Amino acid sequence: MVFLSALCYTVEIEKYTAFTEKRNIMSTTEEKRESIPNSVNRMLFAGIGVILQVAWICWLAIKLNDYSTAIQVCTSVLAFLITLRIYGLHINSAYKISWIILILLFPVFGLTIYLLFGRAGAVSVMRKRFNSNLALLRSYHAPLLAQRRALPYPDRTARNHAHYLQTQAGYPAYDNTDVTFYGDTCAALEAQKEALRSAEHFIFMEYHAIEDSIAWQGIEDILAERAAAGVEVRVFYDDMGSIGFVDTAFAKKLQQRGIQCRVFNPIVPVLNVFMNNRDHRKITVIDGQVGYTGGYNLADEYFNLTHPYGRWKDSGVRLEGDAVRNLTLIFLEMWGTTQKEMPAIEPYLPAIRYTAREAATVLPYADNPLDDKRVGEDVYLNFINSAQRYVYITTPYLILSDEMQRALVLAAQRGVDVRIITPGIPDKKLIFSVTRSYYAQLAAGGVQIYEYTPGFIHAKQFVADDKAAAVGTINLDYRSLYLHFENGCWFCGCQAVQDVRADFEALFPQCENVTPQYSGQRSLALRGVQCVFRLFSPLM
Repeated sequence: MVFLSALCYTVEIEKYTAFTEKRNIMSTTEEKRESIPNSVNRMLFAGIGVILQVAWICWLAIKLNDYSTAIQVCTSVLAFLITLRIYGLHINSAYKISWIILILLFPVFGLTIYLLFGRAGAVSVMRKRFNSNLALLRSYHAPLLAQRRALPYPDRTARNHAHYLQTQAGYPAYDNTDVTFYGDTCAALEAQKEALRSAEHFIFMEYHAIEDSIAWQGIEDILAERAAAGVEVRVFYDDMGSIGFVDTAFAKKLQQRGIQCRVFNPIVPVLNVFMNNRDHRKITVIDGQVGYTGGYNLADEYFNLTHPYGRWKDSGVRLEGDAVRNLTLIFLEMWGTTQKEMPAIEPYLPAIRYTAREAATVLPYADNPLDDKRVGEDVYLNFINSAQRYVYITTPYLILSDEMQRALVLAAQRGVDVRIITPGIPDKKLIFSVTRSYYAQLAAGGVQIYEYTPGFIHAKQFVADDKAAAVGTINLDYRSLYLHFENGCWFCGCQAVQDVRADFEALFPQCENVTPQYSGQRSLALRGVQCVFRLFSPLM
């Protein structure tokens, strides 16, 4: 795979040399991304440990097959039966095909990897704990769901969007909430710090990645100050997401400063089938009155304090009012997974002391990989399928299911202006090559593809027809849509929708429309390599 990655990237560079040179003139990468040595060493040690354990299991299975013909036959029969089982599952077809081919091509290795990482039942312990917590939290949603279905939506399309999220995801919609959209993460960070300073009762913060550097240190000092004043402060971060940014002493430091800190799914050098499922959510809640979410983590590169991939573009939203309740409960979902018993909930659901300026409908929601629902993907599909004039999309990674590709092309073919913005400078070259492999089919179907030439675009946002928008953490790739814990915010009937649209209009002139370059024929070598990448992309 490493060889194929290098080959694919080389072919891409050769094909678009002029385009790349133009981009480099416009913007260059200023410095390499810094990493915490101890943290990186821990990741390498854990990775080597897991690889050795998987290799040992595979070696043992191969030796047993060689030792006995009967065992070899049993392995082949088992591989066949498992592929039939996978084929019958109600999951994404591309995901099924990837596993089936891997198992049939390499029975011993494929079976080993699937039994360890591919089975839904492999995370049954975590699923039981999470679902138990979720059921308790949903009981706080239930009384509101019936009431909120009668909200005055601007049109039937918006009502249908909210109806799906309320009935299938279980999150109520709210009015009496104001939404502020931030297309500039520096502005979002300053507003967020100001809100943190005003906290009187509690602060909840959940992030995929936290870097113990400039951006975070300003936040940490505020958190320590509020904790000293008697405010309850909780910080929750994903170990894998933060592993290049902080070491194991980080959580201890926060505890010493009066900040409760927990780490989700710590990386250890022991085979752990749940290791593949990460917490990708980004949430801040202050006193249950103010909330923040969006694409940005709390690391320097997200605020252009460093530039490992050129200029970083991200976005987020601020919620003030009733809808913050959903963000509070979403945070408690994950916080509760780190202990056997769910902590008290009622103290963190105060009566909202707020009167909204706009008649918005706001619905923060979450998605998790432990059930059979695909909330994140379905929200995006609803945007695409219901669009009448336009749908604009930003995503850092574009690894699409057949359903998503078909929906995008069909929308374009019925006359909808479909535009997707992806990065111009990648943070992961392999994933960037896979992303580009989808361009040709989309371009042939009428979808317009733009690359953000100044650098890396990390924002995850949808807007359609000036009616509704969604901003959150969910990328258009298999990892976000099927493997990670994610969250987002859907809203309509407010100025923030127009602000998201304006953000897109400001982005397009900074992008290169690469649609014409991918509308023609690609070389046989490039198509072959990209097919291999796409075949196994659901497993990346």
